[in-house]
Amino acid sequence: MSVMAAGAFEPSDRPAVLLVEDEFETAQEISLALEREGYAVRIADSLQQVSDAIRIHMPAVMIIDRMLHGTDSIAMIEAWREEGNRVPVLVVSALSSIDDRIRGLRAGGDDYLVKPFAIDELVARVEVLRRRANDSRVSLLRVGPLAMDLIERSVHRGDRKLELLPREFNLLEYFMRHPNQTITRAMLLTDVWHFRTLPQTNVVDVHIGKLRRKVDGPGEIPMIETVRATGFILHGDR
Repeated sequence: MSVMAAGAFEPSDRPAVLLVEDEFETAQEISLALEREGYAVRIADSLQQVSDAIRIHMPAVMIIDRMLHGTDSIAMIEAWREEGNRVPVLVVSALSSIDDRIRGLRAGGDDYLVKPFAIDELVARVEVLRRRANDSRVSLLRVGPLAMDLIERSVHRGDRKLELLPREFNLLEYFMRHPNQTITRAMLLTDVWHFRTLPQTNVVDVHIGKLRRKVDGPGEIPMIETVRATGFILHGDR
C-alpha cells in the first residue's frame, strides 16, 4: 500500500484521488483509509502542487482543505469551475458556520465536511461523489423540452442552450431525475447541498429563482412551479 506525494499519479486501474491537505498527520490518516478502499492517492500541500497535479493527470475526486497555509482555497475552486473543471470536490474545513458551508458549496464544492470528522464518513462521501460522476458518464436525461447531457454537462431547452453554473446544473439534474414530483426545500438541502442538519436559509429559493429565469425563457411555457409552503415541481407534460 503506497501513498503518493508530489509528482504524477502512477499508472493504475485504481480511481485516483487528489488530497489537498497541509496537516501531515491528517493527510496520512485520510490517505491510508482511502488506499485501503482501493484508491490511488496523491497528496498536495500547496496551490502550486495542485495546479501541477491536475495538469498532469485529472483525478476522479478531489478532497480540499479549505485553509492551506492560511490561504482560503475557495477562490481556487471557483476558478476551476469557471474553466470547466467538473471533477467532484469534497471541501473539508474547520469552519463550521452555515455561511461558511454555503460559501464553499456556492463556489463549486460538491460536498462540505466539517473537521473533526470520522474517517469512515469521509471515505463514504468520496465513494458517493465518485459513483455520481461515473453514473453521469452514461446518462442522458429528458423531461419535456429539456435535454441534459451528463457527459458534456450541457442542457438544452429545445434548440436553446442553457448556460448554467455548477450548482444550478446539479439542482436541475435533481429535478430532472424527479419530474412532475413535489420536491421540498428539505429534500434539496439534504440531497443537493448535502446538509446533515437543516439550516434556516433562503439559499434554495435564491438558486431556484436564478434557475427558473434560465429554464423558462420569454414566451415559453413555464416548467418550474412553486408549490406554496411545500416546495417546487418541474413539469414535463405541460
